[in-house]
Amino acid sequence: MGIGIEMAPDLKLLREHPKLTVQANGYFYEVARNSDGAFTYTVKDRDGSLTLPIRYAFGVRNQTFVLEYQGRFYESLVSYYDAVAGLAVTMGDERVTPHNLVEAMGRQTSDQEITACFDCHGTGGVTNGQLTLDKLKPGLTCERCHAGASAHMQSLTGGPPAPVPQKLAAMRAEDMSDLCGECHRTWESVVSQRLFGEKNVRFQPYRLANSKCFLGDDPRIRCSACHDPHHDPSHEQAGYDKVCLSCHAPKTCPVDDKNCVTCHMPKVRAPGSGSVFNDHYIRVVHAGDPYPY
Repeated sequence: MGIGIEMAPDLKLLREHPKLTVQANGYFYEVARNSDGAFTYTVKDRDGSLTLPIRYAFGVRNQTFVLEYQGRFYESLVSYYDAVAGLAVTMGDERVTPHNLVEAMGRQTSDQEITACFDCHGTGGVTNGQLTLDKLKPGLTCERCHAGASAHMQSLTGGPPAPVPQKLAAMRAEDMSDLCGECHRTWESVVSQRLFGEKNVRFQPYRLANSKCFLGDDPRIRCSACHDPHHDPSHEQAGYDKVCLSCHAPKTCPVDDKNCVTCHMPKVRAPGSGSVFNDHYIRVVHAGDPYPY
């Protein structure tokens, strides 16, 4: 969670790919590094072009650019995807049909949406519900998950006394899903916004809550049972077997007792992108089954 956003002039991923181009929706896109080292985002058609500086890139291996135009924030209509080592239409914008250069440049975000984006991807960029981007720092600090952590740390170095933050290990599975869902989407937020279809595979708390084995008060099914939030998630499938077997006896599955997630948490490609996610809807999967919403 420490690198959920890159800021100019850093933009390490773009420095590794100093010039990227793609054609989409009848427009030509280019992300390139100019002579002074800054990166720009350009969209062109037969009648003209629009070029804007890239100041924020959201994501780690895949990145979407946040652009400013005439005092408003826009989500770039094309993003960088690691799977193709290049640009492609931003996930969720596959059905957008731009009618001019501004619409082709990106999708204008609401104040509520962009505030939530900066709040989840960085630290200090939002204060009391308002953007404070002059204080924005990349990534997240302890305070994002441990309320009161900053005051507690100050108390240890001579500041006023402050209580020890609540340990997340004491949280119920449902409460932890709601906490993680503040950024990864809760069950309620997905349903209320009707984010149905393959696109919701990336909203892990929602998918997990649909699993038959999800019991809101069972710590064996909460997020931290599989993932240490202080480290990057492991991509070693067998490493999760011990978690599965903490609930299921080794002989429960008639197929195998190893690499459980390869079958019961299948990989799903999010529509319109090169991104692949492990579906956190834990279930028995049969070949040809439709995607369960």
